[in-house]
Amino acid sequence: MSRSLLRSVLELRTPITRLPPTFLLPIRARGLTTTTQNIDPAMPPSATPTQTTVPPIAPSKPSPPPSTPPSSHTPTTVPATSASVSELFPLLRAQPSHYITVHIHGRPYLVTVGDRVRLPFLMHDVVPGDVLRLDRASTLGSRDYTLLGEPYIDSGLFECRATVLGVESEPMRVKVKTKRRNRRNRHVMSKHKYTILAISELKLLAPSQG
Repeated sequence: MSRSLLRSVLELRTPITRLPPTFLLPIRARGLTTTTQNIDPAMPPSATPTQTTVPPIAPSKPSPPPSTPPSSHTPTTVPATSASVSELFPLLRAQPSHYITVHIHGRPYLVTVGDRVRLPFLMHDVVPGDVLRLDRASTLGSRDYTLLGEPYIDSGLFECRATVLGVESEPMRVKVKTKRRNRRNRHVMSKHKYTILAISELKLLAPSQG
C-alpha cells in the first residue's frame, strides 16, 4: 500500500479536531462565527450589564405660573403748566403785541394778527369765509418774552384763528419735454392753485392750574 493511501485512511479514522482555513470554506460558512460569552460566575445572570433595568422617569409637573399681585392702575395726571410758565406767562400776556409760529400740515409759519398766508397747496373741504382754529404752535412770544414748545405749546394757552379768503391760481406754465434721439417734443401744461388765509385772531389765555 502506498504512503498516500495510508495517510488518507488514517485521516478518515481520526476525528477532525480543527477546521480548514476560511478561504477554503464556502461563502455561507464564512459568515458563521462562534463567539464565547464570558460571564462572571459570582454575578447572577439577571445582574449582567446588558440586562440592567432603568427605573421609569415620572413626568415632571408643570410649575404653576408666578402669581402677580393685583396692581391698581391709576392714570397719572401731568400738570398742565410748569411753575416757570405759570410765573412768567402773565408777563408775556401783558405785552402789547404777540407773534406765533403755527404749523399747518407740518409746515411752520411765523405770523401775527393781520398777516396773510398763501399756503403752498390747495386746502380741500373749505370755502371762502370759513374760520379755522390753528391749535398747533411751536413758538409764542412778544418783544421781551418767548415761550417755546417741546415740540408744541399747550393749545390751552392760546387761541389762534384764521379766515379763509379764497383760492389763487398761478399763471399757466408750459414745459417742453424732449427725449434724446427723438424729434418729437411734448408740451406739459400746469396751473397750480393755492389757498389764502388771513390771521384774524391771536389771544393768550390764562394758564390752567393742574
